[in-house]
Amino acid sequence: MKYVTEYRDAALVKGVIEEIRRTVTRSWTIMEICGGQTHSIVRHGIDQLLPPEIELVHGPGCPVCVTPLELIDKALAIASQPNVIFCSYGDMLRVPGSGRDLFSVKAQGGDVRVVYSPLDAVTLAQKNPDKQVVFFAIGFETTAPPNVMSVLQAQRLGLTNYSVLVSHVRVPPAVKAILDSPHNRVQGFLLAGHVCSIMGYWEYPPLVDEFKIPMAVTGFEPLDLVQGILTTVQLLEAGKVEVANAYQRAVTFEGLKPAQATIQKVFMECDRTWRGIGMIPMSGWCLRPEFDGFNAEKRFNVGDIQTKESPLCIAGQILQGLKKPHDCPAFGKECTTENPLGATMVSSEGACAAYYKYGR
Repeated sequence: MKYVTEYRDAALVKGVIEEIRRTVTRSWTIMEICGGQTHSIVRHGIDQLLPPEIELVHGPGCPVCVTPLELIDKALAIASQPNVIFCSYGDMLRVPGSGRDLFSVKAQGGDVRVVYSPLDAVTLAQKNPDKQVVFFAIGFETTAPPNVMSVLQAQRLGLTNYSVLVSHVRVPPAVKAILDSPHNRVQGFLLAGHVCSIMGYWEYPPLVDEFKIPMAVTGFEPLDLVQGILTTVQLLEAGKVEVANAYQRAVTFEGLKPAQATIQKVFMECDRTWRGIGMIPMSGWCLRPEFDGFNAEKRFNVGDIQTKESPLCIAGQILQGLKKPHDCPAFGKECTTENPLGATMVSSEGACAAYYKYGR
């Protein structure tokens, strides 16, 4: 636990919170982009330790939560077909589609498997040449490198029975969409440290310049989070508009250039629908045309599926920081972790699941 426990030291965290109390002079609304940060904040009670002038609102940085409903239904349609092994990370299996989830498909005889890496799915394709193996490639910039490597590995091995159902989204366009909204009330951002560890933070200064709002790259441990909040408050109080790196042990301005180059080799930017939010222009990645042979949507002809969200679920407003989970009339009633209406309740990074689990 060395290099981890020191970032959970209660005395150090309380010291930074006291510095926040001494610094803040007015009310500020700050959004943490990442769902992992949301869970850490709620789990450790950081939101309740902060001075009342600081309000944290929760952003759309949960990849499971923002995977559009039509992609879930496409996954269900593919996984239900004979001679298909459908592979996914475990947190996607309970995300509700229009009428069921991947667990239901598995219970009805579909070959749905949990994997820990997309390369596990490639191995399954090697071992099962008579089956079509599909990997559900979702996520932000963080999971893009291993997902594209699985495609390149399958290409190198000459596998014709491997494909990916892609639902990749990008953080900077989502930040811009939030700031562009006439209902926006966010005054500062905590940027997701793991995304920036891959991509750097060179994409954010233009947003800072355009919208005149400070941002801080922030980690996930309690000390990381309060340090990121302090940095953001200091910028806000000083009237400074810049991007600060409060996670220097893991993040550089440029990021990992080899990983970025690999992503660009396989993926290209595209419009993407975010569940509960709608379409954000050029906010996603999809396969380049030269990799169409690995495109599960085209291989299984499921591109025309259309869907409609539950009218009771306000996940979209929660993901945009406009409302909190307890503002939803269905929260803890019609919608629970055992019977979720939306992905924000079922995902391990969802704000609703965090509030439900930790009794907010």
